[in-house]
Amino acid sequence: MSAHVAMPTVAEYTLPEAHSWRKIPVAALVAGIVAIGVGYFLDSSEHHKQFWFSYLIAWLYAASLGLGSLFFTLVQHAARAGWSVLVRRTAENLAGTLPLLGLFFLPILFLGGHDLYHHWMDAEVVSQDAMLQAKSGYLNEGFWHIRGVVFLLVWAGLGFWFRRQSIKQDTMEGSAADREEFSRRLERRAGPSIAIFALTLTFAAIDWIMSLDPHWYSTMWGVYFWAGSFMSALALLGAMHIIMQRVGLLNRIINDEHYHDLGKLTFAFTIFWTYIAFSQYFLIWYANIPEETSWFAHRAGNSWEWVGLALLLGHFAVPFFFLLPRTIKRMRGTLLIGCLWMLGMHFVDLHYMIMPAMHHHGVHLTPVDFLTWFGMVSVLMGMFVWNAKGAALIPIQDPRLKESVEFVNI
Repeated sequence: MSAHVAMPTVAEYTLPEAHSWRKIPVAALVAGIVAIGVGYFLDSSEHHKQFWFSYLIAWLYAASLGLGSLFFTLVQHAARAGWSVLVRRTAENLAGTLPLLGLFFLPILFLGGHDLYHHWMDAEVVSQDAMLQAKSGYLNEGFWHIRGVVFLLVWAGLGFWFRRQSIKQDTMEGSAADREEFSRRLERRAGPSIAIFALTLTFAAIDWIMSLDPHWYSTMWGVYFWAGSFMSALALLGAMHIIMQRVGLLNRIINDEHYHDLGKLTFAFTIFWTYIAFSQYFLIWYANIPEETSWFAHRAGNSWEWVGLALLLGHFAVPFFFLLPRTIKRMRGTLLIGCLWMLGMHFVDLHYMIMPAMHHHGVHLTPVDFLTWFGMVSVLMGMFVWNAKGAALIPIQDPRLKESVEFVNI
């Protein structure tokens, strides 16, 4: 079942020269750098330790949105999805922020590491700890630097290449068969790219989050971080398309059917995140092995238990019932509320994962947390708009564009 809609043109769906969004990139980048700088100088802790923890959370928040968008792009190509063609360019533009975000991780990689990962980067501490000595073949500073650079290069390369190829298809000459073969080539590349993405994301989550407590481990940590990243990226895609239409972009072409599917995916991965989070907890709880339970023990008191409860309610119960009705997912105002809520809960989740490693004795929010978050989000949004300026806002010559334009949920 489909509804006939006129096919879009490049001129119709390109960011207009006079549009106010064209002023965003430079202003957002400057605002982001200033906010991060102010956060650094506001931190009075020894060696700016608070700043580095806040900066890590903020960077992972922005990077997870780019990484989740990259995964969305890869999956849509691999699945030969038709419904998502119209929303895929926005995901490509978000994934295209990864090269710049990679540069913003370098301060952590080469300046803040010892304040964040002092347990296993301090040779004296390692010499007195048998477990850290046993892990030193993997957890050592040199290898950690190499892995970090490799992860950033892989993600930047994938985000850049898939976006560039999609844009190249917009202006390519040739027959419909040529465009179909071009899409097939992207599909063939997407499968191996997903495997590479999964491996690098898993090890990055271990290196940059789990190793904050090097005595603890979980075999589900990579998929836990991925679930939150993908869920938040889906929420961002829903929110961004609604906002873009409210400022006069993508009018007519993105409709309730696309929002319905983005809402369904956000709802589904909210549940999936909960399933992974519970499974990780349950497996560790019934085994009750001391070296596995330490992570949860640190979060079972001193006010951190209230953050855990907030995640249980705010990351699952509230969005489950809110996003469950079909009408909520098809109404842009209510879907926007749901998407923004989930983006907020993703920040709470990252804070819960990381900050107890510094503040064992309870929740301790500071202006530095919010300044670094604002700074990184500004950088992300500035780079996103910069990407949006450089090409059509939708894949104009994708062979499945017509399917997406005429898509109707059954």
